[in-house]
Amino acid sequence: MFAPAPHFPTASSWARTAERIVALTGAGISTESGIPDFRGPQGLWTKNPKAEKMATLKHYVADPEVRQAAWQSRLAMFGTPREPNPGHLALVTLEQRGKLQAILTQNVDGLHHAAGSDPAKIVEIHGTVREVVCLSCDRRWPMSHALDRLTGGESDPSCVDCHGILKSATISFGQALVPEDLSRAKEEAVNCDLLLAIGSTLGVYPIAGVVPLAQKSGARVVIINGEPTEMDNRADAVLHAGISETLDLLIHSPQENR
Repeated sequence: MFAPAPHFPTASSWARTAERIVALTGAGISTESGIPDFRGPQGLWTKNPKAEKMATLKHYVADPEVRQAAWQSRLAMFGTPREPNPGHLALVTLEQRGKLQAILTQNVDGLHHAAGSDPAKIVEIHGTVREVVCLSCDRRWPMSHALDRLTGGESDPSCVDCHGILKSATISFGQALVPEDLSRAKEEAVNCDLLLAIGSTLGVYPIAGVVPLAQKSGARVVIINGEPTEMDNRADAVLHAGISETLDLLIHSPQENR
């Protein structure tokens, strides 16, 4: 049975009264959809430190074996569609109420899109696995283009136009973040009155910097995460509990028949 954290009633009240809410989401919001996080106790890199090479551009480009392992990982993770969970859907509810200003996501899984959030409100700071991109000519295709070729027998599909190296359209270690996305994230943080930091350790910069930026600009900050984060001491309320259930209950007000 769900046991709300001590700060839950206060945070719930803030969610009902806020008018300009920004959600910062990390891997924790997607674990209940079957997508592992990276650095948690059962995280991908915790259990297999070598897996971090697959997310490092210099290793990915230089080593065909790393690319082949990366493609097999993508096939295993995204060959079967992953479904949004109640946490993603709760943010759609906020949007429908006219309260959600933006979703700043560190995730690349596309589940906010699948849940029905307005794409114009989603800022994918680390890119997306919904597409693949050629590192030589920049042409893009849906991820299904590469996955179909993998199931057809290719181990390291290349660009059909220029034969360049393909990778998911995510930001790997060694690649620069998109300046326009970072500027948008900072702008949204400055203009919100409530920042919900959901499922993130808040230790990855520069995006974690939107938390103190929002607070400095007058917004309340609520952190929802299963484990302590690096910014718990900065938050106005911290909820250490199951992420999707907590977020779902937080956003649906008491007057709704639940």
